[in-house]
Amino acid sequence: MKRLTLVRHAKSSWKHPDLSDFERPLSTRGKRDLPGLAERLCTFSPTPDLLLYSSALRTTATAERIIQTLNFAFEDCRAVPEMYESCYETLLNLIQSQADNFRHIMLVGHNPGLMDLGNYLTGENISHFPTSGVQFIQISVLEWREVAQSCGILLQLDYPKLHQ
Repeated sequence: MKRLTLVRHAKSSWKHPDLSDFERPLSTRGKRDLPGLAERLCTFSPTPDLLLYSSALRTTATAERIIQTLNFAFEDCRAVPEMYESCYETLLNLIQSQADNFRHIMLVGHNPGLMDLGNYLTGENISHFPTSGVQFIQISVLEWREVAQSCGILLQLDYPKLHQ
């Protein structure tokens, strides 16, 4: 059995229209939600063996807070440029290419790719995966290359408004 944690970046800011989408920083609300997101990750799940994140500014900032809170080793965290604006197939290929010694992988990225990946893997029909949202998925495979449609079970869906 494998485990996959999908994390959507914290809320981003639209204050600076001159910035590209890739360069958008976290908003005030995103910065406020981020500590709670990182703390909930500590309580809900064992620490992943590998953290992969989009190199966009908002996902990097989200991942950095998670890395700090979960005390990740630097070598277990990787920025993956192709995760930015990726579809679920790209994310699926990324997962399938990981070494089997990793039992638990965390992806920090963007919608719609993350939401679509979660739905593909679990057979769920989640129609809204909010910012700072987390999906904990148990994957019924022994090797990452075996990950396929409906091979997972959604153990938990979490997002900030559940805790207000």
